[in-house]
Amino acid sequence: MCRILGSFAAGADRPEQAQLAAVSARQRHGGPDEHHVLSGAGWSLGCDRLAVTDPCGGQQPYRLPHLPGILAVLNGEIYNHAELRRALAARGHRFPDRCDGTVLPALYAEYGPAFAEHLDGMFALALLDLRPGRTQLVLAVDDMGMKPLHLHHDPYDGSTRFASEIPALLAFEGVRISPREDALDTVLATRTSFSTHTALDGVDVLPPGATALVRPGAAPVVRRRGPHRARPLGDTQDVLRHEVRRLARAEVPVCAVTSGGLDSGLVTALAAEQARETDAPPLHTFHLTYRGRWPDSEAAYARAVARRARTVHHEVAVDPDELGSLLTRTVRHLGQPNADPITLSTYALFRAVRQNGFTVALAGDGADELFGGYDRMRAALAAPDGADWAGAYADALAAAPRLLREHLYTANYRAYIAETGSAADRIEQELRSAEAVGADRLTAMTAFETRWRLPAYHLRRLDHLSMAWAVEARLPFCQPSVVAHARSLPVAARTGKRALYEAGAELLPASVLRRPKQPFTLPVAAMLAPGGPLLDLVREMLSPARLVLGGKIRADRAAKLLARHLEHPTPQAALTLWSLAVHELWTEVVQGMRIPVGCAA
Repeated sequence: MCRILGSFAAGADRPEQAQLAAVSARQRHGGPDEHHVLSGAGWSLGCDRLAVTDPCGGQQPYRLPHLPGILAVLNGEIYNHAELRRALAARGHRFPDRCDGTVLPALYAEYGPAFAEHLDGMFALALLDLRPGRTQLVLAVDDMGMKPLHLHHDPYDGSTRFASEIPALLAFEGVRISPREDALDTVLATRTSFSTHTALDGVDVLPPGATALVRPGAAPVVRRRGPHRARPLGDTQDVLRHEVRRLARAEVPVCAVTSGGLDSGLVTALAAEQARETDAPPLHTFHLTYRGRWPDSEAAYARAVARRARTVHHEVAVDPDELGSLLTRTVRHLGQPNADPITLSTYALFRAVRQNGFTVALAGDGADELFGGYDRMRAALAAPDGADWAGAYADALAAAPRLLREHLYTANYRAYIAETGSAADRIEQELRSAEAVGADRLTAMTAFETRWRLPAYHLRRLDHLSMAWAVEARLPFCQPSVVAHARSLPVAARTGKRALYEAGAELLPASVLRRPKQPFTLPVAAMLAPGGPLLDLVREMLSPARLVLGGKIRADRAAKLLARHLEHPTPQAALTLWSLAVHELWTEVVQGMRIPVGCAA
């Protein structure tokens, strides 16, 4: 697991080392173990390494003596690297170590830009072919988008630059900051930027399962690959057990994140089962809570899972007085606004994981998207024919419903969104289009969730905030065999996570199986109530002076919304206020993301 960076420009000079050092410094937190950057006329390729596989080998960029001119860097894990190494060795290739990414130059030499189709894992990678007459840059990410890769192409000089994190990309000379005009509406309508867009104009993210080919001086040409083929492995429990055991193997300490829900509970139970069967030390589990008495605590459920699985359980209690500083840090690491209060919990949780000596953490993300676990999915399936289920579905994704958004907007901003369209409109259109061509509603929703929302809203957050503490988060539910298995199930089995409840019947406490669904998040409504620890921060971010300067939100209506919430706190008002505050903080933070070349991040 690493952070990667690079640039590619035809006919340009060699990039300045001070500039490359500034880029690397912005994401060094995710790769503290080694740092290497190679460069030449018009190109650079670098890596900040978190040593997980073959910690003593695997120096990046990867180079093989018998393949001069082919260089590669990798962020992630290639789980089938041993199989690939054996096959490539049979073709005459030789490797200096056991590191997973060492196979990349040889795999490219055999298959060209299609080499990523042979990879099973979570990855974002870059490969430079500098051989005469073949010069090109190849970028690729895994099928689910577990490892993001951000890129910027300058149409004026034909240069392309990329990095694992947005703040690092912005440290490249020539990458200009320009917040998207629709970023505020996107935050309120969908909670974060979807598709290939980020909240910054000119900064894109490679979509899941995509390979981008960059020729000298040309813009990246992006194509989606076919999904990695996975063989059938049995029923739901068998498939998940296989992936948990595969991902629990590492040369560094491994733990599990246990929220107290079904998904992370299944991962925890199966990982603990493997530890017992292999006589390994007991599995350690981590759960985050907040000091004091707050509603919707899941701590008791997490303890029940840990007791049943016989893990060494860590209950991490965060002081609410720390939330203001946590918010600023999470906004900086994400590089763009994410309106889910879960970001603070995620950051604090992985801090505790790292401080307790763990480098790899298993997590349960992806289950709801694949197995129909969200309430909005159930509501859409229950909607009668002719009902506007797609509109209701899009509204359920929002931090603020459409009518409330339009009420808060200034006349000019409301007119702008009406003319250009909202992200919510595009979601509705995609869902309706899928149904129009014959997809059932659940398949249409699952396709949208896994292709766009899961990677943008959950996986990008998980990657950035775990790697903020140099922790590699591994996701059994996002592996090809689990994805293929889920998609092969009948609609009934993947509605309401029925297949997962059946898989967990013998593994989890009855209290966890019977409990209603609840997201792992921050009790923001209670924390924004009078005397709450977040109230002063939100008031500061939503001051009339700030909002008037921004020109998008009516300060008087935002003030009335806050006043009503303080009189009668509601989750909807709290989330809207929180989202507005996150966007305002981001606009402030993003202005400081550009630093002079040579300065520390």
